[in-house]
Parts: sequence; C-alpha cells; structure tokens
Amino acid sequence: MTAVEVAQSTNRERRSVLPLPLRLAGRQMRAGFDGFIIFMLCVALGVMVITGVGTLADSLNLGLERHGRTILGGDIAISRMHTRANAEERAILDGVGKISETATMRIMAKLPDGSDQMLAELKSVDGAYPLAGRLELSGGASLPDVLRDNGAAVEPILLERLGLKVGDKITVGQAQLEIRAFIEKEPEGLVDRLTYGPRVLVSIATLQNTGLIQPGALVRWRYALALGPDRETPKDLMDAHEALKAGLSNGGFTIGDRRDPSPEIRKTLDRLRQFLTLLGLAALIVGGVGIANAVAQFVDRRRRTIATMRAIGATSRQIFAAFLAQILAIAAIGIAIGLVAGTLIPAVLQAQYGHLLPLPTELTVSPMSLAAAAGYGLLVSLLFSIWPLGRAEQISPAVLFRDEVGNTGGLPSLAIMIATGGLALALAVIAILSADTSKIAIYFCAALVVVLLVFYALGLAVTWAAGKIPRSKLPELAIAIGNIGSPGGLTRSIILSLGAGLSLLVAVALTDASLVEELNGKLPENAPDYFVLDIPKTEISTFRDNILAKVPSARVKEAPMLRGRLIKLGDRPVESIKAPPDAEWVLRGDRGITYSTEVPDGSRVTAGEWWPADYSGEPLVSFEADLAKLLNLSIGDTVTVNVLGRNITARIANLRELDWDSLSINFVMVFSPNTLAGAPNNMLATIALPDNVDIKQEAALAKSVAQSFPTTTVIRVRDAITAFNDVFEKIITAIRIASGVTLLAGALVLAGSLATAQRRRILEAVILKALGATRRRILLAHAIEYMLLGLLTAGFAIVLGTMSAELALSQVIDVPFFFSFQAVLEAIGLALGLILIFGGLGTWQVLRARPVPYLRSQ
Repeated sequence: MTAVEVAQSTNRERRSVLPLPLRLAGRQMRAGFDGFIIFMLCVALGVMVITGVGTLADSLNLGLERHGRTILGGDIAISRMHTRANAEERAILDGVGKISETATMRIMAKLPDGSDQMLAELKSVDGAYPLAGRLELSGGASLPDVLRDNGAAVEPILLERLGLKVGDKITVGQAQLEIRAFIEKEPEGLVDRLTYGPRVLVSIATLQNTGLIQPGALVRWRYALALGPDRETPKDLMDAHEALKAGLSNGGFTIGDRRDPSPEIRKTLDRLRQFLTLLGLAALIVGGVGIANAVAQFVDRRRRTIATMRAIGATSRQIFAAFLAQILAIAAIGIAIGLVAGTLIPAVLQAQYGHLLPLPTELTVSPMSLAAAAGYGLLVSLLFSIWPLGRAEQISPAVLFRDEVGNTGGLPSLAIMIATGGLALALAVIAILSADTSKIAIYFCAALVVVLLVFYALGLAVTWAAGKIPRSKLPELAIAIGNIGSPGGLTRSIILSLGAGLSLLVAVALTDASLVEELNGKLPENAPDYFVLDIPKTEISTFRDNILAKVPSARVKEAPMLRGRLIKLGDRPVESIKAPPDAEWVLRGDRGITYSTEVPDGSRVTAGEWWPADYSGEPLVSFEADLAKLLNLSIGDTVTVNVLGRNITARIANLRELDWDSLSINFVMVFSPNTLAGAPNNMLATIALPDNVDIKQEAALAKSVAQSFPTTTVIRVRDAITAFNDVFEKIITAIRIASGVTLLAGALVLAGSLATAQRRRILEAVILKALGATRRRILLAHAIEYMLLGLLTAGFAIVLGTMSAELALSQVIDVPFFFSFQAVLEAIGLALGLILIFGGLGTWQVLRARPVPYLRSQ
C-alpha cells in the first residue's frame, strides 16, 4: 500500500469516527455560506452590542478598582455634614494613618462690584492635600503659593462665565479672593461631590475668612487617610476600615475605602449596563426575524436534498441534527464576529473619547461578559432557527417526483414547539433575573413580545387584505397591491423587521420628550423661582422683609434645614439592610431633614396623626409614605438619625404623601420641633415671583439678596433644570444610539428579505417588460408598494411606541405623558427612508437584469 493510500485510509477512518449528522453537515457546508450572510450579521450585531456594553462596564469598574486610591484621594475616606471632627475623633484618625482634611460647600462666586455672580462650589484644603493623585494647575503653579493669603484656583468655566482672568478677584462670603491659577486636573473629583458648579479651591484658613462656617451651615467635612507603604495588603486596609468604623460608630460618618471608591457610581454603571444589554437583546431578537427567514429559505433550497436523504433511509432526527449542526456552526461564526467587534468598542472609545469619560478605564475582557453575550446569541439563534428547521421533517421522498413548487407549510412536531417555547422562556428568565430592577426587565420583555406579535399579525392581516382588494384600473397601483398581497411577498418581513425597531425608537423619543417637558416646559403653577440656602436663622425675618419690599406680591416660604444620616431602622443598622433599588438612596449618605409644628406645604398625612403645636414628649418623626412602605416601616417604628454628630432616635408618628413635582420644600423626614431643640441650623427658603416680574427685575432681586446676605447660596430653579437637562440629554443620546442598533437589525432583515425575493422580482419584471411595461411603470409600482408598507409600519410603530412610552412613564418613572409630533415625524421619515433606500437598490438591480437568462431558465 502506497503512502497516499495509507493517508486516504486514515482520513476515512477519522471521518467515520464522527457521527453521521456531523459528516452530513460537513459535506453540506462545502458549498459555503450562501444565503447566511444576513444570518451571521444579525447575530453579530446583537452580540457586538451586548459584548461592547459589558466590556466597557468591566473596563470602567476595573478602572474604579485599580485607581481607587487616586479616585478616593487616599486609602480610606470618611465624611460628615455640618460638623468638623473634634479632638477625640481626630485622635482616632491620626492613629490610623496620614490625614488630609478638606471641606466643600455651595457658594455664590460674585464679581467685586456685585454686577454678576454664579453658583459655584468652594473646596478648602489643608497642607497635606492631595495624599494621592496629582493636582495640576495652570503654568505648573505650586498649590501652597496659589492658596496663601486668600488666593484661589478655579475651574476655567468660572473665568469664562464671569469674564475673568488669572489675577482678577471674586467675592465669596465676606472675603475677596485673588484668582492665581486655574485647575487643569483635580484628584478625587469624581467621588468628592455632585457638580453644583465650577470648583473654587482655597485653603482652610481662607474658608474661615469667608465667614461661611457658621453653626448649621451646609458644609461637608472630608478626611482622606493614607495607610503608608508598610500597610498595603487587603488585610491592612480591612483592619483599618473596621477600626475606624468601631471608633467612630456614633459620629455619623460615611466611610469608604479604595476597594470600592464610589458605590453609587458602580451601581449606576451596573444599571446602565443592564439597560443597554436589554436593548442589545432587543436588536438580537429583531434580527431573529432575519435568522428565521434565512433558515426557512435554506430548508426550501434543500428540499430535494432532504427528500433524497429520506429516500435512502435517513431518519427525521438525523436530518434535523445534520441541518442543526450547520446552523450552529454559522451562528458560532456570527457570535465570534460579534465578540471580537464588541471587545474593540472600549478601545475605540478610550482612544477617541477617553478624556471625556468620568473615570480612568482599564481595558479588560471579562469571561463573564463574553459568556453572557455568547449565551444570548446562541439562545436567540436556536429560538428562531429550530421552528423553520423543524419543518424539514415534513418533506417526503415524493418531492423527487413532483415539480419544485410551494413551500413547506403547517406546524412542526410537538417536540419542536415545546423546545421553542422553552428557549423563549429561558431567554426571558435570564434577562429578568440578571437585571438589577426586575420590574423594568419584565415590562421590557413583555413589551417586546407584544410588539413582535402585533407586527407579525399585522403582516398577515395586510397580506390577506391586499389579496381581497379589487384590482385597480391603474396598472402601477394594481402591481403594488398585488405584490403586497402575494403570499411570498415582502410584506410580513418589512412590517415585522422595521416595526419593532421603530416602535422602540418612538418609545425612547416620546419618553425623552415627556421628561424634558416635565422638567423644563411645564413647571408647576405654584413652583418657586428660587431656592435660597444657608440663611442665618436670626436673619430670616429681615430676609423676608427684604424680598417683599422689592416684590410685594412675591411668595416667600421658609423651613429649618439640617443634614442627617440614617443609622438604624428600628434595631437594624442600615448597612445590613438590603433595600429595594427605589429606596436605597435614602440609606446611603446624608439626607436633608427639618422640623415643623404644622404639616408642610405639598404634604398630606395619609396615616397617623400630626403632633400638637406645643408637643414636648418623646422625639417623633413624620416619614414619607412610599419610602416607608419600601423599607417596611410603619407607625410606631423607630428610626435613628445622626445629626451634628449626635444620634437621635425618634418614633414614627405619621406617614405623609409628598408632591415632589410641586418643587415645594419637601423632606423625607420631618421631626417634631422638640426633637431638634437647640440644634444649630440655618434656614432654607423658596421665592415664587408673580408673572409680571421680568428678567431684569428678577436679576436685580437676586443681586440684592446676594449683597444683603453674603453667606447665602441662591439657586435659580430654571438654571438648575437646564444644568440637569444637559446631563440628561447625553444619557438619552446614548440610549437613542443603542436603540438605533435595533433599527439597524431591522434594516439587515429587510435587506435579507429583498435579496431573497430578488429572483422572483426580476422574473416578474422580465415578464412585465415582455408584455410592454416600461421601466418607469415598474419603478413607480415598486415605489408605491414601499411607500404603502412604510406608512403602515410607521403608523403602527407610532401607536405601539406611544403606548409603551405611556406605560413606562406611568408605571415606572411616574411622569405625565407628553406627545411629541417631532418623534412621530422622525419615525415616519426613518421608515420611509430605509424602505425606499433598500427597496430602491433592489429595484435598480431588477431593472438592470438581462431578460434572456431568466426566460431561458424557466
């Protein structure tokens, strides 16, 4: 036996080891992937989005972990509102490591002549700042030189907004500060604060000179600690954290360390990741229509092959397994493409927009993220493949003796139907269980199923109705309606594929419009125009008189304001409580609190009784009703709050329903006055101006308040809403882009459907030409067909998208629905544009086709 014969014999033996279905699948795949390009692209697109979202979130989370010390400003950070650490607490801190003390508060930065001002944030630092990371100032200036003798460094936007330059002065409180540099890069800026305004950096001594530090002032004192090079292990960090937690247990401090420098940011990243993953899953499922079409066409093209295999003894199970192996191989290629493309997304974003990201990223590929994306891709591929693949069992050997006409019809076997239902259920369960807020995931999955069913039914209904419409006397319209009513036409594919994507985009656009309208365009009738913070309690009467002297019809309301942190609910420490996502924010960090003899405006007691005006018994508190329900609190339960370093335990006397939308002075907790008797506090006031006050009078009033009460902070409500809208717009833009991927998946399905129907369309055009039809008539007939389908799809997408947005706003977000005609026009434009573009390209191919080859082949 020659070497060649031995090798051939060995190869035959190796092939015989493989099961028969795999050998059959291998032979079938030698013909290539013709007809499966759309299949692979649909899988790859959805997997790419899910992989990209997961990998980007992993990179940001790893950046949080790797750069935790720099982000936090040290190994451990503790903070507290109102009260600076006393001597005993400072001794405990000194015993742990090196300390840097900072204090932050909202201020009004004013021009020396009082002609202009803006909301800013003052940050005072000591000589040890920063313990970790680098502070970079313009011109390489030294921080001690900049901050000495009432010097300041500011963020560039403050210079731009107030028309200042380095060397000019601003007034803060009772002090004038000289701007000696601007801030180019600041450590721990990510977790140190919310962005109330541009930063003004000063020394602790300068902060004292401003006169802003008064009893009850809303100032956050923060202490960053560095453990030292000999205490770098995780155990050292954990021991130091526990020692501080035990030593400062009654101090009301919030403690964090470099292992998780910003739990709120991490949770926000996780929620955004889950939401965008759901959008990626929606793109996969819409692309599943293309998968189903490709598999159905694949089975139809292999009718004779399947019949031949059945004739020579192949069982239904063997045929199904052979074809399923091919489908899985093609799906694996699409998944691999999606995984590779998705892992490149963070690198591209880092290269192009790294300087805009809120925190440093560490490019990483998490096996869990890849497995999740691949798992979703595989489940969706199987879900939409096995139903059309199961119909291969209905092809009998008799097909060999009949003309190759018609498609396989009817339902597949019971086992296939059960498997399809099981896959759909598994997909929904995984999506819901992996979501942080299962309620949103359930609504999302339910809405997606409803949308797909509605558009599938609509496609069937339109096809049936078009077939029943009497023939038009206009040839172009008759051809268009005939194509729409054709059993093998494009109607169902176009309506189903584009309808789902357009519905999602309409829902996102209408939700966006409703939120913006609620925040900006429809302020409550009695909403205040200004919030004024840190009014000294002894000056509140003078403040009110000052406002009413200038605008007699103004409405001024005030309330005491302190900050406190919940320590316990009953006997349960808040750290041990697993609160629902909607209530978790109440237990994290400090909250605004107040006291009152009467029920505050914008509140309504729903359970229990309000205390008498002269009440002097045990400490009582009124709690917001919805949050109490989420936290399992009821009347008679106790809550412990740390205020000004002292723990106060109060019993819940009543529950209140709050109208947050009124923008009135609202607090989650309102205490009986005797509870906080003697506690130093400042006042919070709102100013509501009559409609006849113009912008100049408004500006003059704000200027007067700033001059007469230099320690106060004046916040214009509309400016605050505008600032929020700027951030909100960026978030909505990101969601729209992700939603657009779903529409792109629909466009891929549309392209695949047009490619599948191409041969039939060309043959139809050839016959029409032979009968005397001109190119113009054929082109016009196709244009009418696409226009009708586009308008039908957009119309139903608008209805479903509107219903979805209204449901989300009322059940999840609790915001009134606002209908936007712009969103409607965008949906119609997108539908018509995509269908006309893809349809126009297909029609162009039809018109360019040479008739002779197609006529000979018939």
